[in-house]
Amino acid sequence: MGKLWGGRFSKSTDVMVEEFTSSISFDHRLYRQDIKGSIAHAKMLAKCGIISKEDAGLIIEGLNGILADMEAGRFQFDIALEDIHMNIEKRLTERIGPAGGRLHTARSRNDQVALDTHIYLKEEIARIAGFIYELEQAIIETAEKHPRAIMPGYTHLQRAQPILFSHHLMTYFFMLERDFRRLRGVWESTDIMPLGAGALAGTTFPIDRQFVADELKFSRIYENSIDAVSDRDYILEFQSFASILMMHLSRLSEEIILWSSTEFSFIELDDAHCTGSSIMPQKKNPDVAELVRGKTGRVYGHLMAMLTVAKGLPLAYNKDLQEDKEGLFDTIDTVKFSLTVYAAMLRGMRLNEKNMGGALAADFSNATDMADYLVKKGLPFRQAHEVVGKCVAFCLDQGKTLLELTLDEFRQFSEMFNSDILQAIKPETCVDARNSFGGTSPAQVGQAVAAARNIMSSQRKHLDMYAKTAL
Repeated sequence: MGKLWGGRFSKSTDVMVEEFTSSISFDHRLYRQDIKGSIAHAKMLAKCGIISKEDAGLIIEGLNGILADMEAGRFQFDIALEDIHMNIEKRLTERIGPAGGRLHTARSRNDQVALDTHIYLKEEIARIAGFIYELEQAIIETAEKHPRAIMPGYTHLQRAQPILFSHHLMTYFFMLERDFRRLRGVWESTDIMPLGAGALAGTTFPIDRQFVADELKFSRIYENSIDAVSDRDYILEFQSFASILMMHLSRLSEEIILWSSTEFSFIELDDAHCTGSSIMPQKKNPDVAELVRGKTGRVYGHLMAMLTVAKGLPLAYNKDLQEDKEGLFDTIDTVKFSLTVYAAMLRGMRLNEKNMGGALAADFSNATDMADYLVKKGLPFRQAHEVVGKCVAFCLDQGKTLLELTLDEFRQFSEMFNSDILQAIKPETCVDARNSFGGTSPAQVGQAVAAARNIMSSQRKHLDMYAKTAL
């Protein structure tokens, strides 16, 4: 079969080279975007008098027919035609005759594939933003469902201070809120129209790039034709965003895995989000959380691969840039799966508040509050720290907790202790007392939830905008 670019060649392409250089096995998913871009291009060519309106009408009708065939599964892709663009163009010419060959006037596959990828990523950004929004909603709902559940807060994975479970969970809301803001930046970098750059230097035809940008709902146009075909920053920015997002989900995954273990028993995941063992009947494994944690490394790998591909490329287009798509597609698929399944998993999760609270009864996470008690009585903090440290050492030696000490035992270490010390170091008191802005008290967590809902109202406006401007 003759190549659309075969005029300069006198020898057929080696079959192995065809297989190695072909991208149709993965870029076929760009078919909708490719057809949309071609329709806008045909309209522009007719508007500018570069092709006739009759030919443009035939082209648009033919492209819509090809789209219908693809949607119905009636389109056979040919590896010899290399990519999605040439597969569509060849079929178009077969359907409508010579008019199909005029579609490629004033464009190159270089700016064509860049356009397809920009359109595709804009559409996926809109979807992913919605999935982040849904997970944020699930976090807020779960936090509000357990307003008084108290758990140990950790540093170094050692029990540190009592906190509200809702306070801990809302941490992930604010991580996701930053991810949402980063995604807005990726949108701005993606919302730039490259078509009209040609292979690299523009075109000799009197095209109207703004017309195409308006048709395809782009807010900006690349100002440099070389940049338009060689830029992959928007893909790198998306993969960077995705890597940070997956890191956040991986941290949450690790905690879900720990909390659901027998050793913690703070939560139980719904059966729908767990699997069993082929040999151990008692097992209930948190596979979803483990997979999200594992897939994080995969997303990191795609970012590093793309950075490596781009690091030494001379301008403008090089075939190396064909490597931008498989990693991008897989990153998008992984992020969408992870966000969607996590929202469902959180909503199905059950808390064991008794075990969470019971963990605090057997530790010394109220030691800081005991030191604060002495400071409020007038003792300098460093001295209070030493007193409490000695109390803890005494408890460890006696097999007791701080709440099990008598007033006489407290006073062995400081005469400042009074009968109110036991109330002051109860977990509930410790939590309620941390009422500084952003703290773990119920009042502060309530304010944080209210602030989160305001943030989501602002995010909703961006979601609406994405929906209007993504094709």
